[in-house]
Amino acid sequence: MIKLENYEVLGWEHAIRGMRNPMNSWEKSDSYFQQVGCEEFGDDCCKFEYTVGNNDHDLMMRLAKGGPVHAKYRRMITVYVDITAPLYWWKEFDTYKVGTVANSCSTMHKIHAKPITREDFSFDGRDDLDFDDELYVDDYAEYIKLDDLTVVMCEYLRSKYVNSDDKRYWRYLIQILPESYNQLRTVTLNYENLLNMYHARKKHKLDEWRKFCDTVAHLPYFLELIGAVDEPQ
Repeated sequence: MIKLENYEVLGWEHAIRGMRNPMNSWEKSDSYFQQVGCEEFGDDCCKFEYTVGNNDHDLMMRLAKGGPVHAKYRRMITVYVDITAPLYWWKEFDTYKVGTVANSCSTMHKIHAKPITREDFSFDGRDDLDFDDELYVDDYAEYIKLDDLTVVMCEYLRSKYVNSDDKRYWRYLIQILPESYNQLRTVTLNYENLLNMYHARKKHKLDEWRKFCDTVAHLPYFLELIGAVDEPQ
């Protein structure tokens, strides 16, 4: 499971102005802000959306063909997004350190703040497996699935810590917390490192990476600027 929400793309005006600095060609810039949503929500709720003009778009595309050395403007187009994903996905995401910033919800400080439920984990595809993975648990006097046992165990330790304030239970919970546990992070990226992620992960065997790349592909002008405008969405 992966969820991307509250994303915003900023820096177009600055990136385009900087892109034209080497040739002092600012007067050729034809990009502009326009108001959107006024008819639907009224003047007080209008938003300003940046539209890339034909001249600027043409220069962007020509520079993009020269690769990262010439398309430095891509590093100035900033993306903010909230991502909820399992720890096993975040472990791979953390390999992309240059040009990214992330503030995460803390398992160290807040793992015990609310009851742990099945919705806190990514067990995607579990129902497609064809094997007997149920165990008999004496305390519950019933057969229980392994993933449910994981949830029960984590919640048991959380409750013991909350009720006793004995940090040994908290430490044990942190130690056994599975990589399927979902964590929310607010992330800052840019079009250049998103380009690297997209090319490297768009056909990855993890569903989370493919969904991430599908979402990234719909950011404004993204596929065009990386020279992949004809790729299937």
